Amino acid sequence: MIWVFTGPGFRRDDLEWLSPYPSPMAEAEGKDGWARRLRRSVRQIGPVRLLVTLLFLAAGLGVARSSWELPLSSDAERALYDLRFKLAAETVAEQDPRISLVVYNDSTLELLGKRSPLDRRMLARALTALDRMQPRAIGIDILFDQAQPEDGELISAFRGLATPTFLAFATNAANPDQIEPWQERFLTDFLARIGSPRVRPASILLEPDLEDGVIRRWTRQDGSLPPLLANAMAAAHPEFRDYRGSIDFRLPADREAGRFPKLSIEVFAQLESGELPPEARAAVEAALAEQIRGRYILIGGDIHDADDFETPMTRFGLGWTKGIEVHAHLLAQQLDGRMPAPLPGWTLWLAALMVVAAGALTGALELRGWRLAAALIVQAALVGWLPFQLQAMDVDTISLPAFGWGAGWLLAFIGAGAAARALGSEQRRFAQSALGKYLPPDVAREIMREPERLALHGEQVRIYALFTDLEGFTKLSHAITPKTLSRLLNRYLDLMSDIVLKHGGTLDKFVGDALVTFWGAPIARPDDADRAIRAGREMYEAGEEFRRTAGKIGGEEVPPIGVTRVGLHRGDAVVGNFGGEGRIQYTALGDAMNCAARLESANKALKSTMLVSDPAKRESTLDIFRPLGRIVLSGRATPVMVWEPVPDMDPALRARLNALWEEFDAGDMAALAELESIAAAHTGDAALEEFVYRLREVGPGGHFVLGSK
Repeated sequence: MIWVFTGPGFRRDDLEWLSPYPSPMAEAEGKDGWARRLRRSVRQIGPVRLLVTLLFLAAGLGVARSSWELPLSSDAERALYDLRFKLAAETVAEQDPRISLVVYNDSTLELLGKRSPLDRRMLARALTALDRMQPRAIGIDILFDQAQPEDGELISAFRGLATPTFLAFATNAANPDQIEPWQERFLTDFLARIGSPRVRPASILLEPDLEDGVIRRWTRQDGSLPPLLANAMAAAHPEFRDYRGSIDFRLPADREAGRFPKLSIEVFAQLESGELPPEARAAVEAALAEQIRGRYILIGGDIHDADDFETPMTRFGLGWTKGIEVHAHLLAQQLDGRMPAPLPGWTLWLAALMVVAAGALTGALELRGWRLAAALIVQAALVGWLPFQLQAMDVDTISLPAFGWGAGWLLAFIGAGAAARALGSEQRRFAQSALGKYLPPDVAREIMREPERLALHGEQVRIYALFTDLEGFTKLSHAITPKTLSRLLNRYLDLMSDIVLKHGGTLDKFVGDALVTFWGAPIARPDDADRAIRAGREMYEAGEEFRRTAGKIGGEEVPPIGVTRVGLHRGDAVVGNFGGEGRIQYTALGDAMNCAARLESANKALKSTMLVSDPAKRESTLDIFRPLGRIVLSGRATPVMVWEPVPDMDPALRARLNALWEEFDAGDMAALAELESIAAAHTGDAALEEFVYRLREVGPGGHFVLGSK
């Protein structure tokens, strides 16, 4: 070899953008420098990708604010609200002592022998009995929308009531699917015929969500209808007249008993029908009066498959709710003054902006590994937990876009992340191109991931060091022109380098025609031994092919090219970046490198092509080796057992050579005779002949001392 040269090294300022600390030049740039970098980043992202990113961010903001109004996402919002409501809903141990329900049930219909319309004579008698028990108010959730024979008796009962009574009313304009114009006219005329100031109309209109039929909100009241039944019955908290928030359903501890006491209407009717003896009548009335006096009384149907509503609890297996019970919940909520306030609109906009900003920032930072996992967990926990916490704090979250926050965050994360990856890809492509000129690809990628690895330090690791050399290169270099030599050498080094990289090795440096490589750093693999051995053998074979095909280069005859020799050793080395602050080189230093270099050189004396030390061979799973004995390398004192990979040798012959070596080394001289016989039969195998010669010289258990390198 006549030259020693390495790559030009790596200057820190070649990749200044990778550094987490600003350079003095960058600090001096000030605001103008930031502006230039911003413009450069926008150019690198590209106008189309930038537009797409902005669209993603705008879409994320829209979803994060308005997902209750968007298809599909509104379904998710309703489901999440129902879950929040179920988890935060208060469970009440006792029935509400302020409200009682008087109902037509299936037993009542069976007794009367008809289902619809509900019997008005029974209602008239029940109203008279109820009025005598002094309730606070009576609300009737039954529409009188057509004439019946008992109307006169009912109207007379209404006229005689002293209790404020509110009669169900609806209009065709507000409920065209249920009320025809002629039914509305009958209702109006019916109320006019009663003519009592104590009997007034009240709206019984309930508005489930159109998308899924679940009733969650108070009914919108626009003035075209009389007050809602609950508003009309309770004078307290008139602000509920304009309330459009969520219905605060309370869950009963005893589902069978229910939230409100239920009494059958037929019992009250019997008090006026004369069916009961006087003594029994007085006892029954006294018992019933305890559940009527001073209470709000709601009269309606509790009939199977009629007037059923889904509520937020229904999807969790808590059943359907009758319309009269929904009115009772509304009335109880108004009496309690429970009016959960929603978050102001500006707060929801601010939250949407913060969510989108968090998603965009997370995507733009291109976090990886545990940092990304931590960021995702913290943000997901916050976005998921906050709506439930607000619900538990009596904030009305029915319009809070919980799903929209998550979807908006994701859209922002995708949009900003794609832009950041595009920008990073452009920068990495440039930087990797620069790094690839000086450093192995594995090292380049590692530095791209962790720029701080550019620090000047090394670490001791166990590696597989591999050296190659082209025999006779010095003589060849004097026989051809520099231009031809450059082309020849570049072709040869490219060929060898590709083999190293293909097998996952790290290219350390070129020393003239020689390659210095290693396996085990910066990335160690379980099969590094096999990789290195296969690479070494392939480099020898590629060198042979190169010798045969070199021919002419640039019109100039090329003299015969020598054999590529390979040395491989496993041992400790210090691997890392070495150099000065302005220029560094990733390399390996230590005894392993020296031993590999001497093994490569020993091929000449042993007439072999590739020498593998015993420490490297022991880690390999390959069965392609033949022994070449113990040698003491030049400049060293300790003998090392060496092997040569010969995958093309007959496996039976290779196995026999290994067995004979073990027998001879144990002291069996007959093994030497057989080895001599095998060598004589393979006169073209110079390495085998040289091996037998050395054994004859040193004897069993001995070692052969090589001359100077």
